[in-house]
Amino acid sequence: MATTVDPKTAVIARATLKVGLEIHIELATRTKMFTRVPNAAHPAHYDEAPNTLIDPVVCALPGALPVMNKAAVEMSMMVGLALGCSIARHSKWDRKNYYYPDLPKGYQISQYDLPLCHDGRIEIPVGGGTRSIGIIRAHLEEDTGKLGHELPGGHEYAGSLVDLNRAGTPLLEVVTAPDFDRADDVVTFAEELRNICRFLGVTEGIMQKGHMRFEPNINMVLELADGSVVKTPVVEVKNLNSFRAVKGAIEHEMTRQVDEWRATGRVMGLGMKQTRGWDDVALRTVLQREKEDAHDYRYFPEPDLVPVEVSDAWLAEVAARVPELPLARRARYIGAYGLSEIDALNLVGERDTCAFFEQCVQATLAADACRSERDAGYAIGKLILNIGAKHANERGVGVHAIGISPAQVAGIVALREQGAVGPQAVDALFGALCGSGDDARAAAERLGLIVVRDEGQLNAWVDAAIAANEAAANDVRAGKMAAIGRIVGAVVKLSGGKVDAKSVNEAIRARLGQ
Repeated sequence: MATTVDPKTAVIARATLKVGLEIHIELATRTKMFTRVPNAAHPAHYDEAPNTLIDPVVCALPGALPVMNKAAVEMSMMVGLALGCSIARHSKWDRKNYYYPDLPKGYQISQYDLPLCHDGRIEIPVGGGTRSIGIIRAHLEEDTGKLGHELPGGHEYAGSLVDLNRAGTPLLEVVTAPDFDRADDVVTFAEELRNICRFLGVTEGIMQKGHMRFEPNINMVLELADGSVVKTPVVEVKNLNSFRAVKGAIEHEMTRQVDEWRATGRVMGLGMKQTRGWDDVALRTVLQREKEDAHDYRYFPEPDLVPVEVSDAWLAEVAARVPELPLARRARYIGAYGLSEIDALNLVGERDTCAFFEQCVQATLAADACRSERDAGYAIGKLILNIGAKHANERGVGVHAIGISPAQVAGIVALREQGAVGPQAVDALFGALCGSGDDARAAAERLGLIVVRDEGQLNAWVDAAIAANEAAANDVRAGKMAAIGRIVGAVVKLSGGKVDAKSVNEAIRARLGQ
């Protein structure tokens, strides 16, 4: 229902955010999309000097012809499958024509009307449940170069410096349906997608390097008091490379678009879409240009490349390489291992940490160190997230890279399950095993961490602890069992951590008549 209400005085009964998201993912293939030049998004080539990853194809020299990168197509298919997309059995390449200084050809090879992946859907965790987000398409294209405005050493330069190292990098663009109505949910989706892509091994996902760039398309649906509905023009905020920027840009636009409608009366319509950038210092969006429509790019089929034909056998081969995805892993860790939601989230948060966790669980089961897989998963999860994370933080690396093997971690769990080492000794033992090839039991024996089984010695420590903590002992005698912890701690300290807390607790209770 159209409205004739004056925007300046209109009463807004309800304002609803509407967001669709475009995500550009640089694929970490060894070579570029249409040439065998090394790819700047591959870890081996992150810090190459400007304009060294180039050749006649990248520079668009006369006579240079593109050749499709099969690995990039397969990586894109994996992402599509992970997002629940259908994989097109026939797709083609198109030229997207526009001029920019870092686009040597004057056009970008992309996919227009026949994308490789389409019609997907993914569940994201929201408030203890999940929310379904539609995926309209995921198409493959090539990235542009970069423009810089600083000379080496950080010196300012009045002009623009063109670096073509990134030009031709395989770029997968994922386009969601406008299914978001909260900025937090957009960020959750972005985080989930990054994690999925990292688990698939298609990108390192380093945001600061531009491996993933987010472009939310934002507008507001305003329900007015007279029953009419106003839709503000869609704004696309370009090239956001942090989750903080995604959230900030959307929340800023929620307010700015309502203010602009009140000031100008502009509503959604042909030619009304804007492209804006994000000022990370001022925390606001800034106008860049009025957005082009598809016909402005003069798309036409790329004559120098054959279409992509996906056979049943090829699709099955690629599908077999898709691993268990993060959301499914979290659900399994909670259900099968009894871990908390936050623990499961932390384990899945980094691909390498998650892989290390899985290896440790398997090593623990192979060593028959726990009574069940559930016990093994729970014990390993707690060990990695608590003591493992502490040592990893101290070394400034991930827990998978601190020099302890899954077999050594399994050995620590076995010693704890046997009661051979106390909980206070685990930290020291874990640290000693980092960077060493020692067996866990041998290291514990060498360090004097094996629990003392001498009942006479244990009782001597208990008696000394009771004598030193008379008030706590009297509380325990009176049935105030919370006070027993102070005496247990004293025994552990006297023994140098060589006692089992359960045995200590039992000995104290026996001594104090409880």
